[in-house]
Amino acid sequence: MNRRLSPLRERTNSYTVTPAAYARVAWVALGALTLIVLSGAAVRLTGSGLGCPDWPKCYGRAYPPLNSHALIEFSNRVITTPVAIAALAAWVLALRRRPYRRDLVWLSALLPLGVLGQAVLGGFTVRGNLDYGFVMGHFALSMLILVAAFALAWKAGHEPGIRTRSADRPTVWMIRALAALAGLAIFAGTAATAAGPHAGGSPGQKINRLSFDGKATMDFVIHRHGEIAFVFGVAVVFAWWWLRRRRADPQLRESITILCLLMAAQGAVGLVQYETKLPTEMVWVHVGLACAIWLTALWAAATAGAPLARSQPVSEQPVSRARVAA
Repeated sequence: MNRRLSPLRERTNSYTVTPAAYARVAWVALGALTLIVLSGAAVRLTGSGLGCPDWPKCYGRAYPPLNSHALIEFSNRVITTPVAIAALAAWVLALRRRPYRRDLVWLSALLPLGVLGQAVLGGFTVRGNLDYGFVMGHFALSMLILVAAFALAWKAGHEPGIRTRSADRPTVWMIRALAALAGLAIFAGTAATAAGPHAGGSPGQKINRLSFDGKATMDFVIHRHGEIAFVFGVAVVFAWWWLRRRRADPQLRESITILCLLMAAQGAVGLVQYETKLPTEMVWVHVGLACAIWLTALWAAATAGAPLARSQPVSEQPVSRARVAA
């Protein structure tokens, strides 16, 4: 006998999200979380980090005074609102996705939690007068949130249980090592910025910059960052040659090719900004390219898949690469 559902139950069951629709939501969230990284970099590079010296208000008011630094800093705070909405929507809609996937629910929950963590850390950063430790931690947390957001977007676009298991273990671990090296190079870049002229404050404001050898600190950190980036660039080129020689998966080769091009552009920008005494616009482009390199390295790692267990015969590895229909 058919039993009629209550009106409330009918409304609850009727509001569902398809896998393809949810995949688009996840990519939008990733885009929003990348945007907030770039807007935060603009605040720091324009010397507007203390444009609003208190938090969450600005000079004790709910709106900023009419000066450029305050407006830039407050605008970054305002942008946080739609970003938070996108992150929260990714989690809420994961609950309504059908078929339901617990892995997406737990992974998407990291996005609003990450945004909340960034807001709290941002408050400590302002109250700590842009201490270099808070500033570096702020950017590092942004990169970790992008890892979660990319993982969510990637997993939302693929059905569970079909992730590629590669018998080419050296290739998989090499690509994963590239992603780790990319993270190290980016973190070294935050240290270079923390020791340089773009620590976030405007002229006359006392900022606790990274310093352990006086004025020589900046040159030391910048050169170490350059050396790590050089090693990363050589490793990327070697990976490109390796994949081409082994006729690896075309999508994996494509991701590494793009990574090579981004590294070439990043190297050129890095040299120009160093020779021109770190102009604000060039440093901002440098940060933007760093985000693109980070996401591309994550794309390559996701495409490479997981290594096949040594005890598992090659014939048992799943070969399907079915994606969620657009």
